[in-house]
Amino acid sequence: MTTQSEFALEHSLIEQLQRMEYARVHIDDETAMLANLKRQLEIHNDNIQLTQAEFDRILNHLNTGTVVERARILRDKFALKREAANGKPAETIYISFLNCDDWCMNEFQVTHQVSMSAKRNNRYDVTILINGLPLVQIELKRRGAELKVAFHQVNRYQHESYDAGAGLFQYVQLFIISNGVNTRYFANNKYQSFEQTFFWTDKENNRLSDLCEFAATFLKPCHVAKMITHYTVITEEGILKILRPYQFYATEALVDRVKNSNDNAYIWHTTGSGKTLTSFKASQIIMRLPKVHKVLFVVDRKDLDYQTTREFNAFAKGSVDATTDTHNLVKQLNDDTTRLIVTTLQKLNNALIKSQYLERIAHLQDKKFVFIFDECHRSQFGETHQNIKRFFSNAQMFGFTGTPIFADNASNGIGQIRTTKDLFGECLHQYVIVDAIRDENVLRFA
Repeated sequence: MTTQSEFALEHSLIEQLQRMEYARVHIDDETAMLANLKRQLEIHNDNIQLTQAEFDRILNHLNTGTVVERARILRDKFALKREAANGKPAETIYISFLNCDDWCMNEFQVTHQVSMSAKRNNRYDVTILINGLPLVQIELKRRGAELKVAFHQVNRYQHESYDAGAGLFQYVQLFIISNGVNTRYFANNKYQSFEQTFFWTDKENNRLSDLCEFAATFLKPCHVAKMITHYTVITEEGILKILRPYQFYATEALVDRVKNSNDNAYIWHTTGSGKTLTSFKASQIIMRLPKVHKVLFVVDRKDLDYQTTREFNAFAKGSVDATTDTHNLVKQLNDDTTRLIVTTLQKLNNALIKSQYLERIAHLQDKKFVFIFDECHRSQFGETHQNIKRFFSNAQMFGFTGTPIFADNASNGIGQIRTTKDLFGECLHQYVIVDAIRDENVLRFA
């Protein structure tokens, strides 16, 4: 194996990022970082000019809370009350730290060897700044060195110096560790283990582990900003989670299908691969599309147990109605402020076949509904599926399954073969058991 020093890897990466339209900036310490942050926030907020007193108030606002609380501050705006000057009255403007809607419309910079002093003096390898805030931290080891060394170094920095000064490094959203040969990424969560670090892949689940090929795809400014703004989940449990590549590709495919067609489809992701997070994130993004009236995530009653309820509420508190009351479902269907509904197949069917409910939702027949069915290989082969199709004339249906039904293992008992493709159409993304074994997401076969 060719030996390449950490210094050489670092400079090669920085040069590559510059070719990818990152602006290189020299930042040695926090003083330089604060001066750069002030200027970048001015540029990002329509080239306003901030007084030092105004910037100090912004900095005081930023230097608050835990990593998760700062992640929320990052995605919010700050109401800055400006002083009256030059005959102009006092006004309040809203300072944006990160453009989450047009994620490409941010200011991207790269720097290296920033020094921070706290319990120890530490210098960080490569830092990606977005609008002046350090949001991606890259730690490198010489080519072929043990990758866990870089991971443990990140953990040490988290405990020793990321909270130094104004605590700007607590705004890091994701970490990247690489020895040139292997490259992994993970969310900023000081309690994670090495097993919670992920390789990036292409859509066909082929690893892009070399640092150069990883950077060429994952670190494209628009892509890394999208991973932060759309595919990092701030959970109610107080941790950050970032989606794995197959979760990203599946969600992107579903969102694209809703935006550009009315066709149904399904996702084939093996059992234990995190379909709950994938389906939740897809639901969350799709429900915000202007053309979509509501998204319904539908599970079979026996799957809506404590675990499912807990997982969904961890992503968005109170998102699951765990009761068996169809009346409440009908109420949610009629509430225009409720865009995402989690319900059971049984309650949905009750609402469609019982007259006392049906007359209350009749006006919704032509609205754009998107249905996402969990474990669709066994929940969508009966009369309920037809009832949903008959009532919702403008519906799009997507299924998630770990074991799709194919022609050679499908029969409805009367000789008519019904497959997952018959009901949902095209498979938009696959992540099968051999992929999961390779990634050590599931145990190998005995």
